[in-house]
Amino acid sequence: MRLAIERKSVKVYPDPKRVIARFFYNGEIRAKEVIERVMKITEEEVFDIISPILQEYSKRHRNITRLLQRHCNKLTALFKELDIDQEELSTYRKLLIGSYFTHEYSIESAAFFNPSIIEDPDQSELEEGEKRMIISFRAVGEGHISSIAFRRALIDKDYNIDVIGAGNYIDEAEIIRNAVYNKKLFFEKAAITQINVSVLKEVESKLDDTFEYASLRRIILESQKLETDDNKKIEFDKMLWLADSYYEIVFSLDTDISDRVIFPISEFERKGIEDARFVKFKQDDGTYVYYATYTAYDGSLIMPKLLETTDFYDFKVRPLYGEGAQNKNLALFPRKINGKYVMMSRIDGWNNYIMYSDKINVWEKPVRLQDPKFPWEFVQIGNCGSPIETEHGWLMITHGVGPMRRYVLGVSLLQLDDPSIIIGRLNEPLLIPNKDEREGYVPNVLYSCGSIIHNGKLVVPYGLSDYSSSFALVDLNDLIAKLKTEI
Repeated sequence: MRLAIERKSVKVYPDPKRVIARFFYNGEIRAKEVIERVMKITEEEVFDIISPILQEYSKRHRNITRLLQRHCNKLTALFKELDIDQEELSTYRKLLIGSYFTHEYSIESAAFFNPSIIEDPDQSELEEGEKRMIISFRAVGEGHISSIAFRRALIDKDYNIDVIGAGNYIDEAEIIRNAVYNKKLFFEKAAITQINVSVLKEVESKLDDTFEYASLRRIILESQKLETDDNKKIEFDKMLWLADSYYEIVFSLDTDISDRVIFPISEFERKGIEDARFVKFKQDDGTYVYYATYTAYDGSLIMPKLLETTDFYDFKVRPLYGEGAQNKNLALFPRKINGKYVMMSRIDGWNNYIMYSDKINVWEKPVRLQDPKFPWEFVQIGNCGSPIETEHGWLMITHGVGPMRRYVLGVSLLQLDDPSIIIGRLNEPLLIPNKDEREGYVPNVLYSCGSIIHNGKLVVPYGLSDYSSSFALVDLNDLIAKLKTEI
């Protein structure tokens, strides 16, 4: 007999009106032509064109003049090549040039799914039994490009869930590249990305054991200029793309959480940022930091990456390394176990693995933990977010893929001091898509990237066939009791 599941009526839908203003660049020659054309018109014509644009788009963006100015500044090198003194340009002409290199992108227009739920760092001014939460989603827009979007929610003592409406503006974060690289780890990752070996050796020989982004960029560009083989020039570009995978993003303090969208930044994630699994991680000193593993995708290559934040304003981003940092479905345990970081993974695409590490970004020696066992998961299994600690063991929500590519959710219980030991596993799904949840962008799919426990209930946010998200609740004691009788 299956457990009693309470499906909440709350649905979180995408909002196609939420747009981000992105820098648009269509090639150096064409860009120069656009700039030259704008330079030929009079100041009066400039004002007549830009004035209505500022009026119209100021209602759609927090500070449209700042955005257009920023995009104009990205063309500084072209201004120099055209012998144009950028500083002498009028403000309106700069804004007009910036507008020609700006386009709006609707981040949620295609799909909105795969939620991960986490405790909000701010739990102030709440009533007894309430908890404030942050929910991340995979938002998909034009061209099937994925980004990470957020909503804030509140759950009360009676398990009523209120998802706060999204703000009217989306903010693009400031990008900071100030990483110090470890040469050994950097070139191990470069080798995995199949960059030309001779190019790797050439650059590696010119670098110290640790190096900064500016040094790496200078060496790559200098080597690239001397290269006569066009194919190898592209390989040098790939090295820059990899270096760009390390960065920090900072959002303005006057933004709501729903205004902050983590959009693909580096070339190695240009086709999307997929399925962030957030976890509140307890450090050795008792303080907490929030991590999220996610998948960067460039159209052919998958790169697992790690987000780190303490406040959801400032995020550090870096790739994950090692034999175990392959494929999708990496999920970090919320604390060290026996002095080591612990991670779930699915390196082969259809089994669950577990691995241990002294370093949070280096993962070797994955050990198979679970194979598909039941008919509803014969195609593949994987985790649905970080395991949750209970006094009875680690609660791990899983997904299983069965006939007709139907995705369902399952649950396993892992031993607290040794999570490589399974002490319970449901022999039937916890959650199956019902007739109201089967239709959508990708039919027959229920999927989650992280759950929490609140007042004795397991709260599972889940995507509904990739078109929206909802929540399911199950009594924790009932679930544990059933897990202890099934394996």
